[in-house]
Amino acid sequence: MLLESVKLTASFKLNGQLPESLFSTYREIVNHLLDYAWAKGITSFKKLKAEKYNELRMKYPSLPSHYIYTACQMACSIYKSFRKLKRRGSAKAEKPFFKKQVVMLDDHLFSLDLKVWEASIATESGRVRLKLLHGTYHEKFKEMKVGQAWLVKRENSLYLKVVFSKIVELLELNDKAIAVDINENNIVFGSENDITNIRTGERVIRTTYFLKRRKLQSSPRLNEKPLLAKCRGRECRRVEDAYHKIANQIIAEAKRATASTVVLENLKNIRKKRGSKAISGRLNRWSFRKLQEIIDYKAKLSGLNVRHVDAKGTSSLCPICGED
Repeated sequence: MLLESVKLTASFKLNGQLPESLFSTYREIVNHLLDYAWAKGITSFKKLKAEKYNELRMKYPSLPSHYIYTACQMACSIYKSFRKLKRRGSAKAEKPFFKKQVVMLDDHLFSLDLKVWEASIATESGRVRLKLLHGTYHEKFKEMKVGQAWLVKRENSLYLKVVFSKIVELLELNDKAIAVDINENNIVFGSENDITNIRTGERVIRTTYFLKRRKLQSSPRLNEKPLLAKCRGRECRRVEDAYHKIANQIIAEAKRATASTVVLENLKNIRKKRGSKAISGRLNRWSFRKLQEIIDYKAKLSGLNVRHVDAKGTSSLCPICGED
């Protein structure tokens, strides 16, 4: 029996507000830890916590102690990413800085009650209970285990992003598999005898919204940020809707063919290919990894194995005429 853990992130909009001091204090702690980690070259969460926990606990006595734990985790993660960017020459700043309205939570700092769609958040003045909006959209998470979470503040709205996990039993491997070839504007999947080609239209969607954003940015406006955010949201929703529908068709085909495995290409370095400015821009807008992640988790939830292979030579046959 093959068992695997599947992790999904759900975003809940919260009805209500938390003290503004929670976000400002947390940001202050993370930046203090980042300065210390940068000065000392510390990337270990355990080392950073051991050296700074007592000091910060004395400085913020009314703040629940686990906020300091999660701040250490976040500071280490940010500093590691900054060091990688620095080595590549991509870092614009001299040292890392945290400016987002985000707070990382562990299981001591929040709890969820999905029966009444309510969240309880620990604050300096006690626990605050907030209603979860659009709860019925997340019915599938009732059977999953709750992990870490993040509080995210965007303008006047508050969101809780929660990681859920579930142990699934995968099918025993057999000699049948469904191969998936992901392209910029179409998806090809199936076996040697039965191939399906679906046109996603992603290239048109991405290019259309790219031109809309460029037009908005070039026009003299008082405040184009809300319009740009609306365009980004519409673009993401249209593309992800197509992704979910395609993933469902792939899973349905795997079940029909009694296949035990879905085979995906490893497209990790595809954006490193040199080309014209227009092609580079299209490749950077293409979210192939997002589609692979959706196929991956849907396949595993259905009991299917997922395997990634080298993309070289996997697209030698034309799905229309069958010729090399």
